[in-house]
Amino acid sequence: MDHIQQYLDEDIRSGDITTKMFVPDIDGKAIITCEEDAIVAGLEEAVDVFSRMNVVAEMLIKDGTQIKAGTVVMKMVGPLRGITTCERVALNIMMRMSGIATTTNDATQICRAKNSKVMIAGTRKTTPGFRKFEKKAIALGGGDPHRYGLDDLILIKDNHIKAVGGIAEAMEIAMEAPFSMKVEIEVENIRDAEIAAKCGADIIMIDNQPPKITTEIYDLIKSINKNIKVEASGKITLNNVADYANSADIISMGCLTHSVKAIHFSLDIQ
Repeated sequence: MDHIQQYLDEDIRSGDITTKMFVPDIDGKAIITCEEDAIVAGLEEAVDVFSRMNVVAEMLIKDGTQIKAGTVVMKMVGPLRGITTCERVALNIMMRMSGIATTTNDATQICRAKNSKVMIAGTRKTTPGFRKFEKKAIALGGGDPHRYGLDDLILIKDNHIKAVGGIAEAMEIAMEAPFSMKVEIEVENIRDAEIAAKCGADIIMIDNQPPKITTEIYDLIKSINKNIKVEASGKITLNNVADYANSADIISMGCLTHSVKAIHFSLDIQ
């Protein structure tokens, strides 16, 4: 699916009536400035957006770069009408992707101060139709995108466990999966974690538990099999992520995508 064209079609519809009335049909130049300290992301996508309007855009900064407020990140030359018509779509993509990359990097830096090996990861709590760009932004911010879709790995959650009758039953079924498919299972207490670890889970997700309980479950899992990856998840934000830094190999944060603050950019015709 051509997502970029879909976003433009959604915004332009039958035509940009304001631009046609007020912007002359001539070539011109413009720049985009980042108004905040940020990890910039989405510039490659913005270049694609402008190209659909025959505007040549040049990235002055690479995606994934940490920049200061006031940095000019892109310059454009081409039809002024094309620049103004696709301005909002390009900026929207950059604002959201940069917000995700910046927040991911912030969380990573907070945790790496305590545990140099812990990984910040995303979730599937993404914007419909924008997932691949949000996942890319997480990677640009130094995180792990986690699952792109339901076919990436077996992830057994609470409702799956209820459907089959328990942790042991779920793990028994999971062991029938192809040998190359990793198996992750969600647990909420130490007893279920012990069962999952002894039954051969590759990854165990400790969900919605406070740091103290998460640490106790983590220590138990590692005592059974140190090669099992432990993921902490559920209601983890920048305010409390440091408390989980030594309690998991992976910390997944839905807030990276479901409620992230956008980074502000501005476009100015020169």
